[in-house]
Amino acid sequence: MGTVIFAATKQAAISNYTSILNNPIEYLKGVGPLRGDLLKKELNIFTFADLLNHFPYRHLDKTKINLVKEISHQTEYAQVAGKLISKEIIGEKRSRRLVAQLKDNTGSIELVWFQGINWVDKLLEIGGLYLAFGKTSFFMSSPQLTHPEIEVYTKEKSEGKSFLEPVYPTTEKLKAKGLGARQIGKLTFALFAHIEERDLAENLPATIVAQYKFMPRRQAYLQLHFPSGAENYQQALQRLKFEELFITQVRLGLVRLQRHRYSKGVVFEQVGDLFNNFYKNHLPFQLTGAQKRVLKEIRNDTAHGRQMNRLLQGDVGSGKTIVALLCMLLAADNGYQACLMAPTEILATQHYKGISELLKEMPVTVRLLTGSTKKKERNQLLQQLQEGSLHFLIGTHALIEETVQFKNLGFAIVDEQHRFGVAQRARLWKKATPPPHVLVMTATPIPRTLAMTAYGDLDYSVIDELPPGRIPITTVHRYEHARASVLDFVRSEIDKGRQAYIIFPLIEESEKLDYENLMRGYENVKAFFAEPKYWISMVHGRQDAATKETNMQRFVKGDTQIMVSTTVIEVGVNVPNATVMVIESTEKFGLSQLHQLRGRVGRGAEKSFCILLTAPQPTKEAKERINILCSTNDGFKVAEKDLELRGPGEIEGTRQSGALNFKLASLVQDSQLLQTAKNTAEVLINEDPELNSADNLPLKQYLQQQKGKTAWSKIS
Repeated sequence: MGTVIFAATKQAAISNYTSILNNPIEYLKGVGPLRGDLLKKELNIFTFADLLNHFPYRHLDKTKINLVKEISHQTEYAQVAGKLISKEIIGEKRSRRLVAQLKDNTGSIELVWFQGINWVDKLLEIGGLYLAFGKTSFFMSSPQLTHPEIEVYTKEKSEGKSFLEPVYPTTEKLKAKGLGARQIGKLTFALFAHIEERDLAENLPATIVAQYKFMPRRQAYLQLHFPSGAENYQQALQRLKFEELFITQVRLGLVRLQRHRYSKGVVFEQVGDLFNNFYKNHLPFQLTGAQKRVLKEIRNDTAHGRQMNRLLQGDVGSGKTIVALLCMLLAADNGYQACLMAPTEILATQHYKGISELLKEMPVTVRLLTGSTKKKERNQLLQQLQEGSLHFLIGTHALIEETVQFKNLGFAIVDEQHRFGVAQRARLWKKATPPPHVLVMTATPIPRTLAMTAYGDLDYSVIDELPPGRIPITTVHRYEHARASVLDFVRSEIDKGRQAYIIFPLIEESEKLDYENLMRGYENVKAFFAEPKYWISMVHGRQDAATKETNMQRFVKGDTQIMVSTTVIEVGVNVPNATVMVIESTEKFGLSQLHQLRGRVGRGAEKSFCILLTAPQPTKEAKERINILCSTNDGFKVAEKDLELRGPGEIEGTRQSGALNFKLASLVQDSQLLQTAKNTAEVLINEDPELNSADNLPLKQYLQQQKGKTAWSKIS
């Protein structure tokens, strides 16, 4: 690697070792203001530390050189050394490209660039010896390297000690300014000459470093960028991945510990008559083992005078609502009010009707508050709430309005928590002092590794079994040309007295086109299911709230047999009589969304079906999603696969979570390492919660230095 020294200016003089990594990136010679601005915009590299943490995505073994004649259709990448025998810029506008020929003793290979053409053209001289590395392809049966990395080749490069050269992520704009992968490597290599051990001081306790035989921190960084061998690289990678995961788990553990210690909560001293009477005489079915386990966890939380803050997740139909109701009765037994907030009026109304029906023989008052509640009824309700004669209030975000004042709110439940903003939820907690116990529920199964990081500051419960007697939904895949037979099947189900959903995609980028497809689909369905024998509801985002609500209610009440809709029915509609879900253009939906849609059927006693319609040749990724859905009804298996396919940042509700901003670790590939890091962090916090021991002081100092640098997303 070439030597790079720091630019010497009065303003940019290198500070002492404690702050060298905080120096702005433009102060590195070879960068300067123009390249510095580009590095900031293109790669978020603002400081020397950012450059150090810009890791290579692969390494090239520069001792391995392919002969042209060895390159086949099975060769993914190739490195070729030879003489440049020709080069020319051909084509116009978008088809403009630089084409060169590189020849070795066995044949010649074509090199092609579509970007940075003028810059690359200036670098290349006909007759010069070059080393080219890139992704291989074939054009007219001849091998080709597209956008290869290229450098002058000397014989010394192929002799002597083996070395692995890093390849860094870069962009075409940076390449055009002379900051390709190799140039970024040169800057990073030079930076290490100025980095001492204390610039990358150890942040793990010495006992943990010894326990797992980790290499020192500076050495790990050096070996990750510029490994002296494959084994050293793997050891460095394992150490730095563990560090990322462990630091995250310690942070989350300390947040949770802080809450357990200092957040005062109401004490539920007893399980009283209301809970026991309902449990023994009015519970419509036996609780599953998972429901009992969760209730025990909540009972334990609420008995100790600290505020509970618990995430409850369970698949559609797993029985979260009955657990929520039993918690509300526990609050009432101890003289406290409870509330349940849902994201939509239809879901709030559904909860209200279900809970009211279950409690009809109990001495408990339940009321519903939504945007549609009439003024007279609202005033009466608000008065009952302040007097304390109203035990349970169920509603939408209307619950968080200033006028809604509880006498003594002790338990707050939020359903489908990701649909509410942090500020909205916080306003609910502030309606009592001390704050109420909080249970946030989601029907979107979250993979365990994701829950351990994105929601690791919360206590966490899972209902991971369905009530007995649930008939599994049969999911099948059909191509569009089979639509007539699919609709015939829908008709046969309706003729048995059942109902059906037909769902169309609605994607923001193509809203107009999707709306036209929806209307065309609606007309086709109407033609197939003619009035007055069949009646159809239609719901979509362009309708006003009142029209949407009316059309949904017609379907809920059974006045219409078919609901044609976009994904607005994804959460919350409970129609036990609906047994068929037809999803049009399935390839346009995400895996988790498809599973949520499927969960709208299979809620009654009858056998239910989900039919996935696609174009004749869906993509490989779409077929993979479809195969998963057809093979399992288990939401947790679906969620794990969704995490694998999409990555953690795209899962709903976790996109902004600072806990997921890992540079090296992967929640998919490194789940075992995450579990090890979590267990290690728990032991450490239990033994030394203040991190005051001499062994833990480096960790404490590191956490204090990093404070405020991570954008943690909080549930509440």
